Amino acid sequence: MRDIRLLVLDVDGTLTDGKIYMGERGEVCKAFSIKDGLGLRLLADSGVTLAILTGRESQIVRNRAAELNIDHVIQNIQNKPEALRRLCQELSIPLEETGFMGDDLIDLPAMELCGLTVCPCDAAREVKARADFVSDLPGGAGAARQFAECYLDERGLWAPLAARRFGVKL
Repeated sequence: MRDIRLLVLDVDGTLTDGKIYMGERGEVCKAFSIKDGLGLRLLADSGVTLAILTGRESQIVRNRAAELNIDHVIQNIQNKPEALRRLCQELSIPLEETGFMGDDLIDLPAMELCGLTVCPCDAAREVKARADFVSDLPGGAGAARQFAECYLDERGLWAPLAARRFGVKL
C-alpha cells in the first residue's frame, strides 16, 4: 500500500453500518465500532492525520470525532472533491499522499483524486472495483480498524504502537 499522511473518512456506511435512526426531531443515533476507534487512534499515533468528510450534518459525528481526537470534521458536503482539495491545501498535504475511505457513489469522485483508496466489503460495487484496499468487514463493523491494522503492520508499526499505547506485547 502507498504511504499516506492524511486519511479522510466518510461516515455513513463506512464508520457506521449505514443505518440512520430518525425520531420526530431528526437523527437520534448512529452506531460506531469501538474497534474502528482503536485502529484509527493507532493510525493517528503513527503520524497520519485523520479527517471526516460527510454529506450529512450530525452532532453525533462531531461527538465521535472529538472522542477520537479528529480535528478536521467537514459535514453537509455535496461536492466532496472540492472539499477534499480545500482540506489538502489547508493542511499542505498532496492528494497523492492522501487516503480516502468511502462506500458509495458520492465518494467516488473524491476517492479517485487520492493516492490510496479504501472501502468496506459492503461498499457499492463501483467503489470496490476502484479501491486499493477492500476490507473483509462491512462498514461500522471494524472495516476501518482492519485497514489501519494492515497498513501499520505492513510498515512494522502495529505491534510497537499497540505496545506503547496499551502496554501489550503482540
